[in-house]
Amino acid sequence: ESTNSAAIIDPSYSPKVIADFANGKGYNIEYVFNTHGDSDHTNGNKETFALTGVRALLFGEKEPKTGITVAEGAEFPLGNLTIHIIHTPGHTDDSICLYAGDAVFTGDTLFIGKIGGTDFGDNARKQYDSLHNKLLTLPDSTRVFPGHNVGVAPESTILHERQTNPFLVQPDLAAFIALKKNWLEYKKTHGIA
Repeated sequence: ESTNSAAIIDPSYSPKVIADFANGKGYNIEYVFNTHGDSDHTNGNKETFALTGVRALLFGEKEPKTGITVAEGAEFPLGNLTIHIIHTPGHTDDSICLYAGDAVFTGDTLFIGKIGGTDFGDNARKQYDSLHNKLLTLPDSTRVFPGHNVGVAPESTILHERQTNPFLVQPDLAAFIALKKNWLEYKKTHGIA
């Protein structure tokens, strides 16, 4: 906030609301990122560009001003912060999370108490690896902001998800996939919406 630099993440359904908010606060939109290419995350890209003049970036694309490619380990300066790109394939092959300061924006990779959907084969394995070998290596105090408010709260922490998310407490890949296959029954049994 102190530098008035801002980024927009997944401006899907309300680009004008987001742009008006940013303008009202005097924020300068430096970047627009999509956490993955699903239409419910990208359908506001054209309108956002028309409102801000900033083109939305997906995994693998190059940011025109900096020349930085959105890829694993890439760093985008934003005021006093740095946005770190974490490639988290699984839900989609182009899924990314954005880690800045004490927060990670997880798109459909990690929800509060849930995770994004995949098949039960290679994509599930990729998702398991992304969750356990990337996101769960972040500091426990890292605040988690998912791409959808489908959990019991709009935000969480890595520690809380590590301890309570049914998918993250599974002891191994086989148990993780078994839960994915039986998720509807698990939700009924445990009263999860």
